[in-house]
Amino acid sequence: MRRLIPRNRVLLLLTALLIAALFLLPFASFAPNRLVSGQPVMLTELLQGVSWLILLILPLLLLLVWQPLNRPTLILTLALSEILLTLLVALGGHAAQMLAGQSSALARTGFGSGLWAAIALCLLIAADSVTRLTRSVPWRLLLNAQVWLPLLALLFGGQLDQLSLLKEYANRQEVFDQALARHLLLLAATLLPALLIGIPLGLICYRRARWQSVIFSVLNIIQTVPSVALFGLLIAPLAGLAAHFPWLGRLGVSGIGLAPALIALVLYALLPLVRSLVAGLQQVPAGVRESACGMGMSQAQIFWQVEIPLALPVLLSGLRVVTIQTVGLAVIAALIGAGGFGAIIFQGLLSSALELVLLGVIPVIALAVLVDTLFKIVISLLQRNAL
Repeated sequence: MRRLIPRNRVLLLLTALLIAALFLLPFASFAPNRLVSGQPVMLTELLQGVSWLILLILPLLLLLVWQPLNRPTLILTLALSEILLTLLVALGGHAAQMLAGQSSALARTGFGSGLWAAIALCLLIAADSVTRLTRSVPWRLLLNAQVWLPLLALLFGGQLDQLSLLKEYANRQEVFDQALARHLLLLAATLLPALLIGIPLGLICYRRARWQSVIFSVLNIIQTVPSVALFGLLIAPLAGLAAHFPWLGRLGVSGIGLAPALIALVLYALLPLVRSLVAGLQQVPAGVRESACGMGMSQAQIFWQVEIPLALPVLLSGLRVVTIQTVGLAVIAALIGAGGFGAIIFQGLLSSALELVLLGVIPVIALAVLVDTLFKIVISLLQRNAL
């Protein structure tokens, strides 16, 4: 009876969902042009000849469910999930090429819900295996990053060029590049003022306890205002200022556009930034400060050489949250003409073009994941050096 008990219940659940997604949901969608809804294409319609061998990976994953959770099993699980992910994406690209060859240049072939779900489940299986394999953050990030290398090889090798998403990119490459530049500008122009304002506020909260409740109350109120409402609230006062002071208008201040977007994004960034700085400084043990004082260090030396280095990982964790939050909120800023990937997303929503929506959503997710990874690496290195 013991042999019937699964050793890896997470893998069992994810593989069962993977099988259901591949066989019950559309693998791809095909439309004669972008104006009509795509017709679902099931996986069984695309598997021909040796391509059926892809499905052999599924029973192998199920067999691993009952194997001991040791390093060889986890490495094999990671390898199988990565191979299956690559083969499924390659099959999607091949299907797009095949269907494009049978129709006009206006035809659109995209990934179906089944393939998107399968991609997500394969990535979850890989991430779960990596988490069990090692506790080292850099190794986890490296192992998770290498999962994407075969997909990037397919992308840059031209195997996915006939997918509707890549066709939309090819048609709007200039717009995409401008959106990327504007999104990065929104991110950088938010973080710099947020740091310049947030760090002094955090120090005031840390040094003057009576100011803490006042400052945090104000920042909490700002944080509770919905992003769309805050963008809207800034339109009238900024438009009035630009009307009464024309030089502000010449500097780019107006009721819509970049100015209200940046003000709102900076206001949203302040609470997590100030709170992380205060939490980081408060976690420094009193004994460490007393030891530094006993060594003859001045207050300034204690602050810069003892408190700040020990508080830096917590501060960077707060900055990581702020950065990821800003990447997402910048999408909403497109509603008031700030541009960025939000403009592409809303254009796709208004025209019911799913591929256009994905063309804006996928880079935002990729940017957030990239930022998150970079911060994790830096924080991990700082914590390792502190040990």
